[in-house]
Amino acid sequence: MTYLHHRASQEGSSDSRKHIKNLIVTLLVMMLAGSFIGLCAASLSLLLEHIQQWMLGGSESVAHPEGVSLPARRMVSIVVASVVAAVIWWLIRRKSTIPSVKQAMGGQKFPLFASLIHIVLQIFIVGSGLSIGRETAPRELGALIGQRLSRIVRVSGSDMAVITACCAGAGFAGVYDAPLAGMFFAVEMLLVDVSVRVVGLALGTSVMAAFSASLIKGSAAFYHIEPIEINAQLLCLCLLVGPVMGVCAYAFRRGTAWASQHQTKNIHILWQLPVAGVITAGVAYYIPQIMGNGRGLAQTAYNSTLSTSMTVLIGLAVLKAVITVMTVRCGASGGVLTPAIAAGGALGAVIAIAVSFFMPGVSISAVALIASAAFLATSQKAPLMATCLMMELSHSAMHSVLAVGLAVALSVLVSYTIDKLIEHYCHNNVHGDQKGTQ
Repeated sequence: MTYLHHRASQEGSSDSRKHIKNLIVTLLVMMLAGSFIGLCAASLSLLLEHIQQWMLGGSESVAHPEGVSLPARRMVSIVVASVVAAVIWWLIRRKSTIPSVKQAMGGQKFPLFASLIHIVLQIFIVGSGLSIGRETAPRELGALIGQRLSRIVRVSGSDMAVITACCAGAGFAGVYDAPLAGMFFAVEMLLVDVSVRVVGLALGTSVMAAFSASLIKGSAAFYHIEPIEINAQLLCLCLLVGPVMGVCAYAFRRGTAWASQHQTKNIHILWQLPVAGVITAGVAYYIPQIMGNGRGLAQTAYNSTLSTSMTVLIGLAVLKAVITVMTVRCGASGGVLTPAIAAGGALGAVIAIAVSFFMPGVSISAVALIASAAFLATSQKAPLMATCLMMELSHSAMHSVLAVGLAVALSVLVSYTIDKLIEHYCHNNVHGDQKGTQ
């Protein structure tokens, strides 16, 4: 009995030490890693602004979302950036494999020097005008920091996956000043885990990252819209916007998934990415809103009021989606989150302008923002992240979740239904073909 009691005491002591270590590691990740990741994310944001100044001669603003660059200069900027990026990525990919965040969670190690070049190169091409999102770079940087920290403190493989995911979410939160979206990115998209410890770690790390980043780059709204006022008219519009965005975003998601699966990573990137750059430059000569990560196009949509802009906005949404898919397919690394926001916003503005003839007083910017959230939710399969992100980026009041959440819910449900119908159709066709061969 004495031996059993002694053994139980030792096991209890061991469990206590393990819990204390977990608490120390958790606080270390939240306070130190979160703060450091926020500073790094802010640095990437500042780097993007400087690159826009160097390459384009200016950046977009609320008043001039299309930017202030001269047509010839933006053409040269895009083509030069595509050539430089093609050469560097070809050299990197010959010798190194840069894992995705999910692969890093599984234990695949980030090569330090190659990964840092890869991250900065993403910011460079976005700032120079190529059509792709910038959010992957800070997520990868956060994951890199989280993975390195996990190895230093010697945690288990499962804990390393959690820390890597939470740090990736912190990078996302830091660059967009969106701690809730950063938390949901880690919990909803990467870990699919809602345990108290995971949610607390993800939220705390994202909060610290957003706070430290705001000390450098401020905390101004990323998108400017009219305040969202909840009324029956707006909620009725959400019943239309949600399903429409579900269908459109489903097509966009399939396109970007195809582009990622067939992305050029061999020597052919040396001609394919420059060709994509030339095509993008040709379009940007006349339509600068399609450049970059899509912030300019989104703000253009939120600023729209005239019925004459409907055709232009539809064209911009289609061009942004197609050129982004082309850029990814031709070998560029980067995100598709902000291009999705831009495409959804443009389509939402078209819907709002069209119904304004029958519903006077409709806020076009509010409907466009709600459409952005619905489009993003389906394209990323992340309704919670999309809802919080668009509210945080626009500094919308919490009550606006009634409208945003309704449109987001309808969007993801419609896209889910389409997925199941296509799956059922394909299954029946395959089954029928098998019967025919028999």
